[in-house]
Amino acid sequence: MERLAFTMKLFPGQVEEYKRRHDAIWPALKYLLKDSGIKDYSIFLDEGSLTLFGVMKVEDAAVLGPIRDHPVMREWWAYMKDIMETNADESPVQTALREVFYMA
Repeated sequence: MERLAFTMKLFPGQVEEYKRRHDAIWPALKYLLKDSGIKDYSIFLDEGSLTLFGVMKVEDAAVLGPIRDHPVMREWWAYMKDIMETNADESPVQTALREVFYMA
């Protein structure tokens, strides 16, 4: 099991909308993530900088590549692009983080 962490960034004034959309996450998206081996997925917010911090456990990080092309993921990205920084393909701008400490 691998643990991955990354940051993303919200646009100003979009914290509550981001939370609302995730509280009502689409069942198809939740199924896609779980079926791909993603487990224990959390997203935290630094309210001062509007930086989101995501952390997840995944069976094999290689499965994340194909998820990017799944229609449900593409639709979710299009749905979220108005409230957060995104790339030209509508995926969220993400910065992978390197683990420097872990205590089990």
